[in-house]
Amino acid sequence: MSRPGLSLLLIAFAAASVATPALADTRFLSFDASDRATQALTRGVTLEVERGWFGATSVKNLFSSTSRGSARFERGGPDQVRRVLPQGAADGGVYSISADGDGRALSRALCPGADEAFIVVGRVRAGHPLTIETVGRWADGQFRHCVSLNYSYRGEWATMQGSSPARDVPAAFGNN
Repeated sequence: MSRPGLSLLLIAFAAASVATPALADTRFLSFDASDRATQALTRGVTLEVERGWFGATSVKNLFSSTSRGSARFERGGPDQVRRVLPQGAADGGVYSISADGDGRALSRALCPGADEAFIVVGRVRAGHPLTIETVGRWADGQFRHCVSLNYSYRGEWATMQGSSPARDVPAAFGNN
C-alpha cells in the first residue's frame, strides 16, 4: 500500500474509533400494556436499552412505570426457552430475570410455580409496539411458555446529562 493510502487509512481508523462511543448509548423507552393480560401483570414498563455500535440493542433493566419496582436482566439463557415459544412468536433476545431486587417477584408473577423465569424480547424500537414472551423452568426441569406480554410505545425518558438513571431511578421516572 502506498504511503499516502496508509496515512489515509490510519486517519480513517482513528476517526472511527473516536466516533464509536457516540454511536453506543443507553436509552429509557416506556411502554403501556396493550391488552388485559399484560395490564393485569405489569401495566406499564420502562426498559433500559443499550444500543451497540451497529444498532443492535440489549435490554439491561426493567422498571415499573406505574409503581416502584425494577428487575435486572442477564443476556442469554438455555436453548429450550426458544423451543417452547408459541407458533408465530417473534424471535428476539433471550434474557434470564435476575432474582435481585424485585426480580424474584416479577418471575413469580409472570410464571407462577416456576423455579426460574426467562423473557424473550422482540425487537425494541422507539415508536413501535413490543411483545415480550415469558418462559419458566419448573422443578421437573421442563420449560413451559407462561404468557405473552403486549405493549404499545409510550415515549422515551429524558435523562440528565452525566447521570445514570439506572442507578438514580427518580431521574429516569420524573415525578410519577
